[in-house]
Amino acid sequence: MSSDKFLRGAMILTLAGLMVKVIGSVNRILLSRLLGGEGIGLYQMAYPVYLLLLAISAAGIPVAISIIVAGFLAQKDYANVRQVFRVSLRLMACVGAVLAVCLVLAAGWLVDAGVITDARAYYSLIALTPAIFFATILASFRGYFQGHQLMTPPAVSQIVEQFIRVVTMVVLAYVLLPYGLEYAAAGAAFGAVPGSLTGLVVMGCFYRYYRKQWQVEQVPAAELVRSRVLIKRLLLLALPVSCANILVPVTSSIDVLLVPGRLIDSGLSVEQATAQFGYLAGMAQPLLLMATIPTMSLATSLVPAVSEAFALNKWQIIEQKAATAMKLCCLITVPASVGMWVLAEPISRLLYGTAKAGVAIMHSAPAICLLGLQQVTTGMLQGMGHTNLPMLNMLIGIAAKLVAVLRLTNAEYGIAGAAWATNINFGVTALLNIIALYKFSIRFFWLSIAKIIAAAAVMGAVAVEVHMLLGGASALATIAAMLAAGISYIILLPLLGVLNRQELRQLPVVKRFFK
Repeated sequence: MSSDKFLRGAMILTLAGLMVKVIGSVNRILLSRLLGGEGIGLYQMAYPVYLLLLAISAAGIPVAISIIVAGFLAQKDYANVRQVFRVSLRLMACVGAVLAVCLVLAAGWLVDAGVITDARAYYSLIALTPAIFFATILASFRGYFQGHQLMTPPAVSQIVEQFIRVVTMVVLAYVLLPYGLEYAAAGAAFGAVPGSLTGLVVMGCFYRYYRKQWQVEQVPAAELVRSRVLIKRLLLLALPVSCANILVPVTSSIDVLLVPGRLIDSGLSVEQATAQFGYLAGMAQPLLLMATIPTMSLATSLVPAVSEAFALNKWQIIEQKAATAMKLCCLITVPASVGMWVLAEPISRLLYGTAKAGVAIMHSAPAICLLGLQQVTTGMLQGMGHTNLPMLNMLIGIAAKLVAVLRLTNAEYGIAGAAWATNINFGVTALLNIIALYKFSIRFFWLSIAKIIAAAAVMGAVAVEVHMLLGGASALATIAAMLAAGISYIILLPLLGVLNRQELRQLPVVKRFFK
């Protein structure tokens, strides 16, 4: 039952993540049409500041709360479960309020000091201030439900939050546009406020609904954990996760700061270097992030599941969940990497109307699998309470990427070298995570993973053959090749013994066909 809950939670978060991405894509199209490049630029100057403050305040808290809540639930210490929620809610309300005030006070300085290069972005900064407060509190609710392994409330709140945010952004941008671009951009930025507030209301409604069920389970604790002790534990768990999230834009900034310059040094003109960088950062990497939504959801669902078993010292269950997560990760990411590699140019033509992004897409393909492995192994370590290890491993991975960018982005490899620098980054981090898990006696079924790789390789060959047979130039040929590849992969999995009847029964939706 626990395994079923873990997998169901991952599926729910995956569907929510895909819906949020789709809504966000529609928003980018509409907002770009309304504001144009200049208006979007004003919005983009303010929004990273908001994301940075959220990374500081709220990124690590859901993980920390879910770990502690899952541990107390495993021990049936329901009173301390509620104590965690009360303490974390008060803590995050204070943190959110402080950061919101800090942004109001710092907004003028950011403009005057030249950190924000266009003074008109000041209004967007101020408009985002209340969202920091609401989003920080919202993180407490999401972590609490994740600790209960109830992923539907966080998923629904994310979808509702994104929908309200997008509608508000577009409406306010449209209404305020006659008054000037700076006000229209501020209106778009303000969309985050009703979005996060609505998400908070949704989570509050879910909390009231489930609280009636939880009250039946409530029994007095032998001793309530002191608030000070809980706050210290929350911060010790959350800070490394927050730091790791802050490192994500640092990793991206390596590409922004170094890759175009290295391409120019290799002999390309400024325009050519910019175009090549656009193929990598604007076309290849979004495909990578889209493909790893399921593994990110898997990692999120894995944290409380592992934490529950860890609290009960049930290492066999931890190893089982880790092996299941690793197998699912490879089942998803290995064929995605192979498909993106062998059909890189057709995918580029199908999605972007040009084959020029093909090289960047092809050489970015391994990153799907490597990033998926990094995400899942990070979830395993976090569930065991070792939130500092993934952060340290990520730092080493970033250092490896920095060296790789300088060495590989040259006249010989071009943009492919920059893509492989990202592959090295994710690969090093994933490898270090796996080594750490081995030190904790967590083992994986590498034979099954080898069979998945074999099935994906055959799938890739099928994709190439079908694409060539159909001429290879049309969108229909690309879609047909993808369908044929997918069907062959699904057929090969049971033939090679990768999936058996018992494992299929564990999968939500699929299990009803194997009763």
